[in-house]
Amino acid sequence: MHWMRARGLVAIAAVAVVAAACSSSATQAPAESQAPATQAPATQAPATQAPAESQAPAQVDWATATSAGAGGVDAVCAAAQAEGQLNVIALPPTWANYGVLIDEFAKKYGIKVVSDNPDANSQDEINAVKNLAGTGRQPDVLDLGTAVMLANTDLYAPYQPVTWGDIPDANKDPNGTWINNYAGFSAIAYDAKLGDITTVADLAKPEFKGKVALNGDPLKASAGLNGVLLAALANGGSADNIAPGVDFFRKLAESGNLLPVDPTPATVASGQTPIVIDWTYNQIGDVANLKAKGIDWKIVIPSDAPPVAAFYNAAINKDAAHPAAARCWTEYLFSDAGQNEWLKGGALPVRLAAMQAAGTADKDALAAINPPTTAPVQLTLDQTDAAKAYLTDNWKFIAIQ
Repeated sequence: MHWMRARGLVAIAAVAVVAAACSSSATQAPAESQAPATQAPATQAPATQAPAESQAPAQVDWATATSAGAGGVDAVCAAAQAEGQLNVIALPPTWANYGVLIDEFAKKYGIKVVSDNPDANSQDEINAVKNLAGTGRQPDVLDLGTAVMLANTDLYAPYQPVTWGDIPDANKDPNGTWINNYAGFSAIAYDAKLGDITTVADLAKPEFKGKVALNGDPLKASAGLNGVLLAALANGGSADNIAPGVDFFRKLAESGNLLPVDPTPATVASGQTPIVIDWTYNQIGDVANLKAKGIDWKIVIPSDAPPVAAFYNAAINKDAAHPAAARCWTEYLFSDAGQNEWLKGGALPVRLAAMQAAGTADKDALAAINPPTTAPVQLTLDQTDAAKAYLTDNWKFIAIQ
């Protein structure tokens, strides 16, 4: 299930887009948690799909191309159609609207998308790149937490999509080796029948015994780590001092409020995990599904702490089995169409500020996010490393399964 995607700890080098988006109504970063390996069905475009009009120049080596070149998006996507397939990994369908993104890409370009292990984490993605190298089954593209992404840059192929100029310098590697793609806020999601929950402190109430779930082990999952940061900020801590957050969760565990369970739509639907600490966009994707099951699922950014945010990152496997398709996918993700699909999924796309200026951002999707207007707290890599070191020594009171 998508809530269990534990991709590696996320840190952010940039605040530029977050600040710009918040000032004009936007949202931020993603989450992670652990999940069993599962195979999602391939998405195949209709057989009647017409190919792109432009054909990729025969001399172009798409495995080394760093941009679409003179032929533009039509050229790279025509070459992608000739390859006929794109391999993706760790993209749950309801995670930031990835199901729709995959379907729309397949329909637009007539390319089969094979989605492997949708609930994998960031390290699983890297392992797949290494273990499946040269087999034709290796992932062509990656969607990674920042800490894992930065530890493996030798595995990526630099590429700059045609919208490169819209992406702030702070949100991308200068050569295009990686690009911040979308973000969201750490939040509390809960079954409305429990009553109003507006603060982190509310989670300690006796009536919530056995009801609070943190999405992922904070030593492995971005959602878990940032949930601890959120609790720290609500209890006098900071990005440099997560100890108050660890203490808060220790008390939750001692009182019986904290469950040693990774939440999924199934655990929510069954009533096992009626309160979940996770990313906003990750929860937004299931509001409608849970409503159909009789659950009024509320999502709140707690009022007793500043908002917490983080970006994910897009990268191309330099050993991609389908190098043109990998680049066509990247062009699609960073086009207005791709960015707006993320926005509809409750995630803040990296080009949002430029799209707002151009009038191409989906206004209804942006309004539905209703983010806080204060600047979010985002862990730097050094702060992430320090937090992980502290957690290694102090997060021993509960094992989240």
